Formats: sequence, C-alpha cells, structure tokens
Amino acid sequence: MSRIGRKLIPVPAGVEVNIDGQHISVKGPKGELSLDVQSPIKVIREDNIIRLERSSDSKYEKSLHGLYRSLINNMAVGVSDGFSKTLEIVGTGYRATKSGKKLEILVGYSHPVIFEENAGITFEVPNQTTITVKGIDKQLVGEIAAEIRSVRKPEPYKGKGIRYQGEYVRKKVGKTGA
Repeated sequence: MSRIGRKLIPVPAGVEVNIDGQHISVKGPKGELSLDVQSPIKVIREDNIIRLERSSDSKYEKSLHGLYRSLINNMAVGVSDGFSKTLEIVGTGYRATKSGKKLEILVGYSHPVIFEENAGITFEVPNQTTITVKGIDKQLVGEIAAEIRSVRKPEPYKGKGIRYQGEYVRKKVGKTGA
C-alpha cells in the first residue's frame, strides 16, 4: 500500500474544504485553490481530517493515491501558511531590485532580465543578493524560482550565478599554468 496515500490530511484552523464529487476546493486566509481528482480515488472528509481511498491495488491506482494525497495536503498548507523559495545571487556586480510588481535582475548581460508578479506569486528582495519567491501554490512557486535560477545558473569554476539558498555548487579546478 502507498505509505503516503494512507497518511491522513489534517485541515488547519481557518481553512474551508469543499468536496463536490471529484472536485475539491480549499479556501483559506491566503487564497483559494481547487483540484479535480481522477475517478479511482475517493476523497472522504471526517471532521477536520481528509483521507483518500482507492478501489483496487493496481500499480496505477497506488501511484495516484500518493500523488493526490500530496497535492491536497499542499493545497491545505498553501492556503493557510503559503510557500516560499529563496534564491541567492553570487557574483561581482550581480544584483536584483524590485520596483512595483517587477523584479529586475542584473547578472552580466547587456540588459536587465525582468520578471513580473503574476496571480498568486510575489517577490521580495530583502537585499541586493537575495530573492524570495512567495505564493500559495507550491508547484507554481517552484516553477517561478526555477525560471529565475535558469537566467544565470551557477557556473562550476567560480560559482557565480543564481542558486537556491543552501545549494552546494561543486567547483572544478581550472587550468594550471605551465
């Protein structure tokens, strides 16, 4: 059996969950998310706990069991607490600024790279070398953070570029002079 799928999902205080057949909507203080669950999985709510059941033990249904449990749990956590990813900018002259709803990144190109806040995503720039991506949808937060990182990935010789906070960049040795 799926160990993740069997875990119960606690509904945090202040979060409202509506189950309408195979459609689930979760509403909380930070926003609202919804999801359509495929038919072999049944979602059952009992008081402040949500559990998922599957009809058989086929490999396909086992995979869906764990998947939908994780997605519904992420929705409940997202609308109550939210998610965030922090990026660090390493390199001389590399910096980020935020003006209005636009994030402007200068990382050695002839032009600044600009990202705009879209629905559900906000940027914070506590200092010139740190960017925090915040939102209620875990997948969207991770995707936007990955897009920002892909502007200038950390290079292996000096370690310059944009990296996740705490990410280890393995450095290569350069040429040795003769």
